[in-house]
Amino acid sequence: MSETLKSRVGRVIAGGVHALIDRIEDQAPEAMMEQSIREADTVIDDVRHELGVVSANRHLSQQQHASLNSQHAKLAGQIDEALASAREDLARAAVARQLDIEAQLPVLETTLAEYTRQESELQGYVAALLAKKREMQDALSEFRKSRAAAAATVSSKGGATGSHAEHRIDSVTGAFDRIYERQTGLSGTARGNSLQQAAQLKELDDMVRDNKIAERMAQLKANKV
Repeated sequence: MSETLKSRVGRVIAGGVHALIDRIEDQAPEAMMEQSIREADTVIDDVRHELGVVSANRHLSQQQHASLNSQHAKLAGQIDEALASAREDLARAAVARQLDIEAQLPVLETTLAEYTRQESELQGYVAALLAKKREMQDALSEFRKSRAAAAATVSSKGGATGSHAEHRIDSVTGAFDRIYERQTGLSGTARGNSLQQAAQLKELDDMVRDNKIAERMAQLKANKV
């Protein structure tokens, strides 16, 4: 595989969903995501084409290898017949051909092994690219669902103000988390807490503080007795 094609495969595999998520903030995110999937399809087609060429070359090498081995075995029988007929000149010619074949076989076997290695590598690339394409398609599908749900929430009448505010907070923190994770490689802020959970945690914090104040006041009063 050429270095150019390898680099293209690497970009698709390394990018994938992360690249799609990055583009969610773009002006036309869905179109950009669809374009990424089409680019993946192009790379898959190119890798499959090269895989077909390598597989064909491996098949031809195998046929040539088998043919040379067959010739070598046939010559062995002909040498025996030539010697039995006292035709040493013919035997020498057959032996010379055998030596030529024996010189070619190691080179051909090396070539065959390399084609086999390339074929296995390319098959792995195709499998990885197809898996990445499915992942990208799933991400696009989830994106479309999320946008449809968001549109339904905005267009619905009589929706609770709290739920609308929670949706806006989730959107803001989600964008922050994506940027933070891309830049640092670390997890962003926890986004699972709902507004209700946040209110309950605040209430719990206030209760703990009130209890501490009450304990301190009780200690102060006890010391004065």
